[in-house]
Amino acid sequence: MSLAESLAVGLFAVTILSLMAGYPVAFTLAGTALFMGGAGWMLGVFDPSLMGAIPSRIFGGAMWNETLLAVPLFVFMGIMLEKSKVAEELLDSMGLLFGRLRGGLGISVFIVGALLAASTGIVGAAVVTMGLMSLPTMLKRGYDPRLAAGSVCAAGTLGQIIPPSIVLIILGEQISNAYMAAQSVKGNWSPEPVSIGDLFAGALVPGLCLVGLYILYQAVMAFFKPETSPAVRPEGFSAEIPNLPLMLIRSLLPPVVLIIAVLGSILMGIATPTEAASVGAVGAILLASLKGDQESKLPVYAAGISIPLLLLLANLTDLKRIAVDGIGPAALLAFLLIAVIVVGLVTGLRRLLKRGILKEVCQSTMEMTAMVFVILIGATIFSLVFRGLGGDELVYRLLSDLPGGQFGALLVVMIVIFVLGFFLDFVEITFVVVPIVAPVLLLMEISPIWLGIMIAMNLQTSFLTPPFGFALFYLRGVAPPEVTTGIIYRGALPFVLLQLVALGLLAAFPALATWLPATLNGTSY
Repeated sequence: MSLAESLAVGLFAVTILSLMAGYPVAFTLAGTALFMGGAGWMLGVFDPSLMGAIPSRIFGGAMWNETLLAVPLFVFMGIMLEKSKVAEELLDSMGLLFGRLRGGLGISVFIVGALLAASTGIVGAAVVTMGLMSLPTMLKRGYDPRLAAGSVCAAGTLGQIIPPSIVLIILGEQISNAYMAAQSVKGNWSPEPVSIGDLFAGALVPGLCLVGLYILYQAVMAFFKPETSPAVRPEGFSAEIPNLPLMLIRSLLPPVVLIIAVLGSILMGIATPTEAASVGAVGAILLASLKGDQESKLPVYAAGISIPLLLLLANLTDLKRIAVDGIGPAALLAFLLIAVIVVGLVTGLRRLLKRGILKEVCQSTMEMTAMVFVILIGATIFSLVFRGLGGDELVYRLLSDLPGGQFGALLVVMIVIFVLGFFLDFVEITFVVVPIVAPVLLLMEISPIWLGIMIAMNLQTSFLTPPFGFALFYLRGVAPPEVTTGIIYRGALPFVLLQLVALGLLAAFPALATWLPATLNGTSY
């Protein structure tokens, strides 16, 4: 190993140790990279002119990247939906529907978790919301505390793998860059890029399979250990509505329509992830404005109906040719729908501003978005210095020389990511590890969609693995005093094993991730 490669290994090791010690991620990535780059320069093994590429990489790869614009929009959508009490109504209606069955309340938690994942994509909000609402009810109705705590944590982390997911957007950008780099090494200078939509489509079936495993585990526990999952009566829910079908329609219809409008438009190729995220943000504003307001809801309802109609019209006709062909019936209908949406949106924003919700949501969105992009800047500097020290060539040699070829290399990378998940957040792993190992794996003829979903499902375990799983901390902050940290840890372990089972199934059957993108978009990665 040369001196430059030794510095590259030292850079990676010092960065991981600093992150484990609790130093801020963005400053750790940039600081250690600059320090090691300076050391390499003084030792004559690093070319400082490479640092001149930092501004172009930051502006070209992050600031002017339209795909990453979906991040703040989906964050805004998720936080706004958290304020709209969607989860509360879903839990009430699902609890009333399944609560009379043994394990029914636990099953309802997983169904609500999947719906929240498909409509918000924010893990912390889902865990906290269900921890405040469903965990006390499950404990009061006789559920085993470990099973209840584990169910809430596992259901809350579904936002990692079920699209639209912030993780998939960030990971998709890294996988796409790695795929382009791998193809350029092979001499293909114009490869078809990996789109976020393809990654969303690839994650849908594995995500639903994971939900199925959770529900199956709950059913098995209810059958073999009925004392852990007793049948309950519906009296303990916050809403007592005798008309259950009406309650189901009222609670299910808004999020399902929003999911279809956002996720459906991406999967069907009607809209890009960024465009669909803006639709989701508008829909979240309309949903949140309907709650707790005695004013007329007609403008909001009309706007909500107009959004899917406009998406359908855009799919059936080419609205971009309005200026060329003149104003026809389709254009007039589009203008009318847009006007209705604008009126409803202005009405909703005014009500949210009056209630103080809009300011809070915008502030939270700004904080989370700033965190992601500052980490991205630090990761850009880290990646540049690591490659300048020859770290990418070292990783390629190490993975290529492993026994087992493609399988051995992939297994080692999955194990490393899983172990790092005990200590690091998914954002840190995505920005530090994925750019290093993904190009090497993709040179081995591995499907980028399959690799991306494998990494995403592996990263999901980082939210549940003790001692630093974020979902465990989120639940600990809102759990009743009798639910100790030890109970939460022990309750999460079976669901970590279920995630590993799902990861194994995905490894054995790559078509789980590649079939839907190929069917919808004809991709052949």
